Amino acid sequence: FTSIAGFFTAKFKMHPFISTMANMLVIFGLVTYATKGVSFGSIEATIPNMIIPKVNGFPTIILWALAAIIIVWFIWNKTTFGKNMFAVGSNPEAANVSGVNVMRTTILVHTLAGCMYGITGFIESARIGSNQANTGLNYECDAIAACVIGCVSFVGGTGKISGVVLGVFILRIIFVALQFLAVSQNMQYVIKGLIILIACAIDMRKYLT
Repeated sequence: FTSIAGFFTAKFKMHPFISTMANMLVIFGLVTYATKGVSFGSIEATIPNMIIPKVNGFPTIILWALAAIIIVWFIWNKTTFGKNMFAVGSNPEAANVSGVNVMRTTILVHTLAGCMYGITGFIESARIGSNQANTGLNYECDAIAACVIGCVSFVGGTGKISGVVLGVFILRIIFVALQFLAVSQNMQYVIKGLIILIACAIDMRKYLT
């Protein structure tokens, strides 16, 4: 499905946010229709212990996060695909003139993202135990907020893994503080939206003439 979103982005010059959001709605609709929106059972009890075992209270799920950071950092910084990805994100026309296959790179970027979504979804399912069709709903807003806080440009071509990690930490601290202060869930959505809006506005100021 994410490869399809990549195809629409590359073929029709569609903004990645639009193609990915449309893709997400289609998947959510299909899953909701198939499951009637109710819980579709819990994961076998042995699976969570295999994936995120408990070791003297240490949250081993962090090890999965570290592995993902290392893998993506290597792809971004040490491979031709990573260089092509930044080139396409910065200026697809210039990248095409330079010999970069823009369509293939765009589709591969979305495919890589889809692989990460799948792995993360599996780990999150193991952590929660019982899942519904709306499990993970609005997680995409958390991801967007963390990235823009971490100085990943919304128009593409700029960003570092260290910035994303820092953005995740900052966002998590903000929401832990809000929960500690007993701020309602609805107001947390408002604050999350404002964070995305302000961070994107600051980012876009660089492109105003």
